[in-house]
Amino acid sequence: MPQPPHSSLQVAAVPAQRVPTRDRDQDAPWHTEAVCRRDEAGLFFAPSKEPTAARLSREEAAKRVCGRCPVMVECREHALLQPEPYGVWGGLTAAERRVVLARRRRRDLELQKTARTTGSIAAAG
Repeated sequence: MPQPPHSSLQVAAVPAQRVPTRDRDQDAPWHTEAVCRRDEAGLFFAPSKEPTAARLSREEAAKRVCGRCPVMVECREHALLQPEPYGVWGGLTAAERRVVLARRRRRDLELQKTARTTGSIAAAG
């Protein structure tokens, strides 16, 4: 199975051994509960020169794993805050994460614009 493009980053972000919830320290990182820790990293990271149909199929399989993960939201936020440039994280591909980030930037700009406008109206009032 091909290795992910940045396997050292993947290993650091999602350690290889599963720690049972009942024995886990409450301060342990979110990824100790990640379902993907039991799956092949190749499911979440594209091999080089992967055909489109194979990529889409692999990404859908990875998303199904994410869909049953108890820490999917934490994983997604991690990938958006880093931002992770490769792979499926929190049920989103890299392209989907770019769309989410662009939407967040637009929303933040709109909120700033609204705040400035509201501030100007209040000052004039």
